[in-house]
Amino acid sequence: MTRPLLPRDEWTAMADAHRARAESLTAGHRMRARRSETHPVEDFLFTYYSYKPSLLARWHPGAGVDLADAAGDARAAWRWYAPGAHARSLRIDDAAFRAAKADLLASVERLLAATLTRPAMFGCFGLHEWAMVYRQRERRHPLPLRLGERATDDVVESHELRCTHVDAFRFFTPEAVPRNRTTLERSNQVVFEQPGCLHAGMDVYKWAMKAGPLVPGDLLLDAFCLARDIRRLDMAASPYDLTEWDVTPVRIETVEGKADYIRRQRGFSERAQVLRSRLLGVIRGEDQPAGGHDEQGAIPRPSAATRSRASVTRVAASSSRSAAS
Repeated sequence: MTRPLLPRDEWTAMADAHRARAESLTAGHRMRARRSETHPVEDFLFTYYSYKPSLLARWHPGAGVDLADAAGDARAAWRWYAPGAHARSLRIDDAAFRAAKADLLASVERLLAATLTRPAMFGCFGLHEWAMVYRQRERRHPLPLRLGERATDDVVESHELRCTHVDAFRFFTPEAVPRNRTTLERSNQVVFEQPGCLHAGMDVYKWAMKAGPLVPGDLLLDAFCLARDIRRLDMAASPYDLTEWDVTPVRIETVEGKADYIRRQRGFSERAQVLRSRLLGVIRGEDQPAGGHDEQGAIPRPSAATRSRASVTRVAASSSRSAAS
């Protein structure tokens, strides 16, 4: 079956809007990089995940659609692009990408699917950051502790550690490791990953990046925004004193702070599940929903061209939100 054709004026507008939104999202980081400055909250996504702003700014339409009159465009030389079914068009060579990344995509699919169907847990209170400095006089981040060393250790000792994310657990201090409810390893990540975890929500961005050109641009940037917002809560709830960086602490050592943390955590979990579901559909090669549900509750499956056109509005709206944040 012939793939839908996206007119040049439409896909170039989408690419331009995507780049503008991405550049707005990364402007602070790029400015600090030129000045050899760092921000302990805002720059984390570019060091922990190691994806450059230029990669975030690169728009892809996703698989299943041809880009009209794109043969003379610079993207014709990009990896994973191939001539489309229409004259002078380009498309994502999803078959070649899937063949080259088969093992990676299969492992990401398993993790996303397992996380998507698992009940969310909201009782960790962000204590993973506290466990990373427990009884440690030399810390990963050169930042002062909000409560001091002894009081910080007391917070850890007065709570049960319930971390479910291996990439947080692996930074626990040796003294904190046995205090966690579960011993986490890479081999059992798919067993314990759950949608209430902030870091699992942040990782949706990582998995979207790893799925490369299969991922439509709006989904990639939405995942980045989610990761950015989660990082802000992650550090606000941490033991660090970030007043110098205008970060208002979420005092999870108090009843009020715990309630505030859980409220925000639930919101991020809901956002992550929506994006996780979309990304899983991309990896599985399924059409992505652009609208609501029909009267039977089934998700309608529009064509790739319809999905791409619908994302023009989403990109423009998201760009406005990003510039305002």
